[in-house]
Amino acid sequence: MLDELLATAAVVGTAGVVYIAAAARVVKQYERGVVLRLGRLRGGIRPPGFTMIIPGVDRLRKVNMQIVTMPVPAQDGITRDNVTVRVDAVIYFKVVDAADAVIQVEDYRFAVSQMAQTSLRSIIGKSDLDDLLSNREKLNQGLELMIDSPAMGWGVQIDRVEIKDVSLPETMKRSMARQAEADRERRARIINADAELQASKKLAEAAGVMSEQPAALQLRLLQTVVAVAAEKNSTLVLPFPVELLRFLERAQTQPGAPTVEQIPARPRPDEHRGDGHRDDEFVLDEPKDAKFRRDEAEDDEFPLDNPGASPLPGPD
Repeated sequence: MLDELLATAAVVGTAGVVYIAAAARVVKQYERGVVLRLGRLRGGIRPPGFTMIIPGVDRLRKVNMQIVTMPVPAQDGITRDNVTVRVDAVIYFKVVDAADAVIQVEDYRFAVSQMAQTSLRSIIGKSDLDDLLSNREKLNQGLELMIDSPAMGWGVQIDRVEIKDVSLPETMKRSMARQAEADRERRARIINADAELQASKKLAEAAGVMSEQPAALQLRLLQTVVAVAAEKNSTLVLPFPVELLRFLERAQTQPGAPTVEQIPARPRPDEHRGDGHRDDEFVLDEPKDAKFRRDEAEDDEFPLDNPGASPLPGPD
């Protein structure tokens, strides 16, 4: 009798150990357990630690609650300003409701990946090229909202979305490089023009000071000669003051002397006008004394040098 009791106890103990071994489950700290009893959701979420289920009846699904880093494959698209680009991104998300992640969606990772690709392609078509290159923060926020809206029903929360790289065609890269070069050249010209303007103002002030003291101009000339001679050149360039040239020009021009432009031209006697008259009959703008001398010279009876002399003998 005692042997039968011992054998029964041993069998029950062995069965208990087997049952515990089959029913015992361990949920890690970063996981949550979802129990499905006969295909139906059972109670609440199993916390981390040791837990028991009914073998053959219950099924435990462990859901990772850590933040998942998922790369989004590069997507080809055309921007709003008709530029072909290739954009890839990375998405950070985590499960906030383990039951919805198991019940509401078949594979939440695959669902989030497909939604990220679709949203990325949509955001490319709604944006300009300049926004993709320089305004990525705004695009990241818009992309996050587009993915997070359907993901909340799956028990998934989108933590962050970042656009990694924007690939452009080679022709577009060269065009952008030329544009940047032209912009830098424009800014350089503006800076040079501003420097010339400031320098001209300072030079004007210096010229005003030197005009008050002529000796300052000579001292400046000597300083220039010293600076040029310090270069050890075989040829010395000596600046010549412009004021000295103007002084010589004024000295050559005597006051009251008629210039070439002021003396009227007299036509030749053999030239005729178109109306039958001779051009020597009309002398325009001729001084009075010149006309008087010409009349006396044409009169062969009175020489121009001695009006009181006797008439010259005529030809035989």
